[in-house]
Amino acid sequence: MLPEGYEIRPLKTTDAEAFAAAYRDNREHLAPWDPVRPESFFTVEAQAAEIDKQLADLERGKRHTYVLWHGDVVAGRIAIDNIVRGVLQSATIGYWVAHDHTRRGLGTALVEHAATEARGLGLHRLEAGTRLPNEPSQAVLRKAGFQQYGVAERFLFIAGEWTDHVLFQRILHDDPPGNPPPPASVGEA
Repeated sequence: MLPEGYEIRPLKTTDAEAFAAAYRDNREHLAPWDPVRPESFFTVEAQAAEIDKQLADLERGKRHTYVLWHGDVVAGRIAIDNIVRGVLQSATIGYWVAHDHTRRGLGTALVEHAATEARGLGLHRLEAGTRLPNEPSQAVLRKAGFQQYGVAERFLFIAGEWTDHVLFQRILHDDPPGNPPPPASVGEA
């Protein structure tokens, strides 16, 4: 449940200016957990291009991005990304909460929102990884029903180096992967 004054909604093309401001305001806060960003990343133009890319991924069924708003300020973001269909029916999530909105349960609310949306998309499993020292994010995932299942060495190139990540997953359901039930055999009624 979100605290009063917050809302989560899908990413829109008109969000570029607010995202550029949010990334500038949270540059230091996000630096240990993000790739090294070029100066251009923090511009409205770069954010507009990134949003266009994410919306194209949405059209292809590969990503769903949701924005946490506090009034007209971006207070966080979560993406259901790397969606794989077929027998896997899985995706990864990535999220962040702005520095002046932490410790209010917003990370957990974002993760729960993504799990609900992913279940609605028919996904069976969500995966998330955090850098080893990111204990607050690990606590968010555990609170949202994720279970740790391993550590991946030198998993992602974050903050200018290959970093180890704690891996988590949440199984959303055990239904078949979007397949209709098999037809009844001849002679069965």
